[in-house]
Amino acid sequence: MARRKGPELSVFKGREAKLNRAIFQALALKGPQTIYNIHKQVRAYRGLKYTEYASVNKRVRSLEQSGYIKRTGARKTKAGFEAPIYELASKAYLATVLASINLEEMLRRIDEISSDEILAALKRTDYCQDLRTHLATSFSKCLGAP
Repeated sequence: MARRKGPELSVFKGREAKLNRAIFQALALKGPQTIYNIHKQVRAYRGLKYTEYASVNKRVRSLEQSGYIKRTGARKTKAGFEAPIYELASKAYLATVLASINLEEMLRRIDEISSDEILAALKRTDYCQDLRTHLATSFSKCLGAP
């Protein structure tokens, strides 16, 4: 199996990784779609030809629950039902970019202002609330200090 460039994210790990990537690709290329249309697109990918509609349906709903896909409206089907339309959320685009970049290369390329903006965004999400404490703890673990 080929090694990916960036960190391995949970959405791209495990049994459902290939189907998740196919759903992301179908929505990215064709725009907002119903589950039926996503299923038709997914079946065109190599290795997913025999994927059941129920599997795509379950995966799309799971990705919606996780915040990677969002519902944008509904479309009337030929049978007269309302079918929800799904599109990629910003979180899906971010996950795709993070999975494809090399962090060392990114750190080499960005400038001080970009670094400050990334740190500010992380701070807003409570990912690292007190940066000084976080850095001190990280360095003490690395150096073996008490």
